[in-house]
Amino acid sequence: MSASDFRQIAIGRETGKPERLFRAAVSAFCALPRPSRREITQLEDLTLPLFDKVSVEARRFVSAALSESEHAPMGLVRRLCDESVDVAAPLLVRSPLLSDVALIALIGRHGLPHARAIARRPGLNRAIADLIRVLERPRLVYPEVPADRPEAPAPAPHADHPEHSGSEGTPATGALAETVRRRLRSMMASNTASAPEQRAPVYERLRVTALTGNSAFFQTALADALEIDFQTARSITERSGYSSLIDALKALELQEEQAFLLAAATFPGHFTHAEGVRLFLERYRLLHRDVAMDRVREWKAAAVGARIRENANRAGAGATPKDSHLRAS
Repeated sequence: MSASDFRQIAIGRETGKPERLFRAAVSAFCALPRPSRREITQLEDLTLPLFDKVSVEARRFVSAALSESEHAPMGLVRRLCDESVDVAAPLLVRSPLLSDVALIALIGRHGLPHARAIARRPGLNRAIADLIRVLERPRLVYPEVPADRPEAPAPAPHADHPEHSGSEGTPATGALAETVRRRLRSMMASNTASAPEQRAPVYERLRVTALTGNSAFFQTALADALEIDFQTARSITERSGYSSLIDALKALELQEEQAFLLAAATFPGHFTHAEGVRLFLERYRLLHRDVAMDRVREWKAAAVGARIRENANRAGAGATPKDSHLRAS
């Protein structure tokens, strides 16, 4: 496969069953030494609509093929990571695209099977490794109730062996693991989520600002709605594709029609024909809100990291730190 092969597939000249197209598109993409943003977007546009039509074997193949890629489409990577661990494992173990925040969120959603795969990542963050050990051996954190008390649970027969702690051997161990899992989810909880009665005003402001034709107004409204910095909001709306905007709008729990109106106002060139509209609606419908929330958390973490590095550089240069970032009002 070559760059020309991938472009031929991307513009629709490659025909055949979904399985063949799915594999061929990813194989050709992986042969590109340095894919452009346009080619990354093309791969996502090609593969996501086919995802539910291909076999588990095809998904395993794609997961393995993209596991070490620094350019794989994030939408496809996140979709594969939400599959069962026999599909997701190569990405969980090796993908450089999965941040610490994304890894914790995956553990929170999928529990011990995904956690065990993530534990094999080279250079895994120590805090995440500790969290995984809690899931593996919850009794290290939640001691057993003394046996002479009536409410004491039956001891786990394999408590000393992590490989057995994920089984359904004892209700007590399973309940403790689930408690840890809930705590992981609560750690990743974000105040970005809006109550139902708050979503309408948020959409109204986004709609009004998007239709002004002034991108800065919409970027400011988006930053306020998601509680992210202005620079991040601007980058979402100034990319070549709308993948990040889909994540942002899904995190706000907007309806399909609302999300489409905002996307069409921001990226009008992507909706010049009915197929473009259909593809957007399908991608938006298939995106799980938890995945979108993970993406928003990653943006926030990246922004904090950038500010810390900038302040450290200024301090090292002897300058007085000043907040040069634009803030949403």
